[in-house]
Amino acid sequence: MFHVKNCIATGFALIVLCASSVALAQSAASAEVTKLREGDPVAGKEKSFLCQGCHGADGISFEPVIPKLAGQYGNYIAKQIHDYQAGTRSHQIMNAMAGTVKEADLADIGAYFASQRKMKGNGSAGNPLGEDIFLHGDTSKNRIACMGCHGEHGKGAGAKSSMFPVIGGQQKEYIRKQLIDFRSAYRTNSPNGIMNTMTKLLTDAEIEALAEYISAQ
Repeated sequence: MFHVKNCIATGFALIVLCASSVALAQSAASAEVTKLREGDPVAGKEKSFLCQGCHGADGISFEPVIPKLAGQYGNYIAKQIHDYQAGTRSHQIMNAMAGTVKEADLADIGAYFASQRKMKGNGSAGNPLGEDIFLHGDTSKNRIACMGCHGEHGKGAGAKSSMFPVIGGQQKEYIRKQLIDFRSAYRTNSPNGIMNTMTKLLTDAEIEALAEYISAQ
């Protein structure tokens, strides 16, 4: 009985700690949002011309490893470009491309893609395991549900949480790679490192299931 009570207490403490990490990440995200000005989507259309070559004129990419940007939060896009510039996020092409973007243009580029019709799913049936992880998490593993930060169906949790991206309908291959990169700590630029914490609790099969479910939304 002693061991059971201690296990329950320890599990509860870990869940509270994990929930606190999410709350801290959301607070950090909100703080980052306030640093970015509101962009002009009309001006951003012209300024994002080079971006459109890979991500699509309407923010819908055709290559599975290139993310869709349609309907993405402008603040999130601006921050990612800034992170590539600063070297806190790494990609052979994007680090070079981001280097051509002026600081004053970041918000406008983000606003243009944010103004496009939000990305849609790939038409697949989704994945039951991925859906369960996304909607409910797993208390036995102290894993918080993805929808807490990314919103229902991954369509975003609102302006105050715009540092957590819209992911519902995103490219499956891109989602899979980002989850793996977060898990391996190759990518570390999520608020308070929350994605590194969460993805360490995912198996390869669970990552595959999540990528399939999210891309279908």
